[in-house]
Amino acid sequence: MKSIEKKIILWLRRKVKEAGARGVVFGLSGGVDSAVVAVLVKKAVGTRHLALILPCHSHKSASVDAMKIIRKLKLNIKTVDLTKLFDYFTKILPKGNKLALANIKPRLRMIALYYFANSLNYLVAGTGNKSELRVGYFTKYGDGGVDILPIGNLLKRDVRKLAKKLGIPQTIIDKSPSADLWPGQTDEGEMGISYDELDSILAGGKTSNVSKGRIKKIKRMMEKSEHKRSLPEIFKVTSHK
Repeated sequence: MKSIEKKIILWLRRKVKEAGARGVVFGLSGGVDSAVVAVLVKKAVGTRHLALILPCHSHKSASVDAMKIIRKLKLNIKTVDLTKLFDYFTKILPKGNKLALANIKPRLRMIALYYFANSLNYLVAGTGNKSELRVGYFTKYGDGGVDILPIGNLLKRDVRKLAKKLGIPQTIIDKSPSADLWPGQTDEGEMGISYDELDSILAGGKTSNVSKGRIKKIKRMMEKSEHKRSLPEIFKVTSHK
């Protein structure tokens, strides 16, 4: 039986071929998800890849961790600093809430990714995992705006296991996941639940260590975010005789 690593690599190659694309572009944040995607993409398409580093008021540790992956894998990279663009764009907008402003960052990154994808005839690979996708923890038309999701069927705990197998530095595996939306922001803090608890609920296994309130919370998140996982609904016109 093929390992999950081999299956994803073969799947990536097939998707690139089916699309008539030349390669794959992805964002590299310095987190475990993007590190795993980087390894898998490099193994799948070799030099026909591009890792984009897209800082936007980002914490310095993100670029430090990203460089660890770049040096280890000898990736083709391009850095596009979106900070000034973000500052200008938010300056001309009316005052909005914290989340509305923060979500501009992943949407600007999506624009940059597709600029290079269109220029190079590459597919955009997202770095979202199953845990995040199931509860809608991603920005619609931001980090959710991609062509393919190589680890989209792996829970966070499975991504970490695969990362260890792939030789990702332990410091990156163990760091607190963050979408880098604002200073001090963490995924678990924003979701209000740990990945361990979330994965236990989503896996449908023993959840004795998870309160009923948490389980209801996750079910509500899944229901409310269904629109994020679907194409826009189209009004159906019925003919009248």
